[in-house]
Amino acid sequence: MQSIVTPSEPPDRLRLEGIEVRFGGLVALENVSLQVPAGSVVGVMGPNGAGKTTLFNVVCGFLRPHAGTLTLDGRPVRPAPHRLVRHGVARTLQGLGLFGGLTVLENVAAGASVSHRASFVTGLLGLPYGARTQLAARSSAATLLDEFGIGEYAQALPPALPYAVAKKVALARALISDPTLLLLDEPAGGLDSSDIEELGTLIRQLPSRGDGSRSVMLVEHNVDLIMSVCDHIVVLDFGKVIAAGTPDEIRADPLVAAAYLGGKEAA
Repeated sequence: MQSIVTPSEPPDRLRLEGIEVRFGGLVALENVSLQVPAGSVVGVMGPNGAGKTTLFNVVCGFLRPHAGTLTLDGRPVRPAPHRLVRHGVARTLQGLGLFGGLTVLENVAAGASVSHRASFVTGLLGLPYGARTQLAARSSAATLLDEFGIGEYAQALPPALPYAVAKKVALARALISDPTLLLLDEPAGGLDSSDIEELGTLIRQLPSRGDGSRSVMLVEHNVDLIMSVCDHIVVLDFGKVIAAGTPDEIRADPLVAAAYLGGKEAA
């Protein structure tokens, strides 16, 4: 009799297990685990000082954890900021990080993949080797700007941009490398309610771009945004995971309410 083989589920896009970070005697993260499946938006939220930025810095490679493991698509990885793109990872940071002396179009094109980035730089220097790749990067950048509704700013310099537009430029620059995992750190910071609503629409559409398998890890303090765009949410408080689940489950969790309201755990 022929046996039936059940196909195994694909590995999580990103998986963290038992992450611990200490600063001297202070434990910033303690036994933090989370999973970001392919094609999903997973949020990390918590009150100020909960450890959200520390966790983001671990995933980006800015901090090396004292304990725990990280895997990308089932493979162990030790992240480093300069190697993220080659792993299919892109990020935006709380600070915009745009190049003030380059146009919006050039800023976005500069976020192209590692192999393209060197050619982009040679193109800026007028070297023939990078000219073709530079043109391709510019074309992709222009397409993204149009999709984000900011094509009119292509030749503007970042210091002249409205803040909400600059945020979109930073997001477009992260997307141009076509990452399989996009890391967003406090993207709603400094935006008003209408801009946040528009940002939420953009984030919700990110997994469906390309082949539909892109994943997003969103670290955010704006509760309304994270509840509206995420498939799954992990809540940190004092460096520990206190809740994990769907937005509805998180809304109903008394531990989450206590953490945000500063109250005591329900009896």
